[in-house]
Amino acid sequence: MEIEIDSKKNNPLFNRTEVRFTIIHTSEGTPNREIIRSELAEKLNAKKENIIINNINSSFGIQQSTGYAKIYASPKKSEELERKYILKRNKATGKQQKKKEEKGESEEKPEPPKEGEKSAEEKEEKPKEEAKQSKEKKE
Repeated sequence: MEIEIDSKKNNPLFNRTEVRFTIIHTSEGTPNREIIRSELAEKLNAKKENIIINNINSSFGIQQSTGYAKIYASPKKSEELERKYILKRNKATGKQQKKKEEKGESEEKPEPPKEGEKSAEEKEEKPKEEAKQSKEKKE
């Protein structure tokens, strides 16, 4: 697999570098994004975490693909600007988001009640039962 940089453009508005590249992969399938990100990081002297590959287009009949990537100053900046599905494709969702998700899952689970206390479900059921009984008495 060989990567050639076709064009490299600095975009100061978004604080990133935009790169168009061509991959020549003889007797192989289209390489996955992780391999391409690693190769681009070596070629452009950037960190792999800062590179986001937007798309890879394979050509029919020849073992050649073209692509478009963005190199950000930091992973945090890429998370702010890029769409979520692009980050997911690149497996570039930050450690901060994963930690938040893990904490969110643990917060949703209610703690078991201590001895002598009723659980939240039992507390909710009691007023419902009382309401049903009062309706029956009125009828």
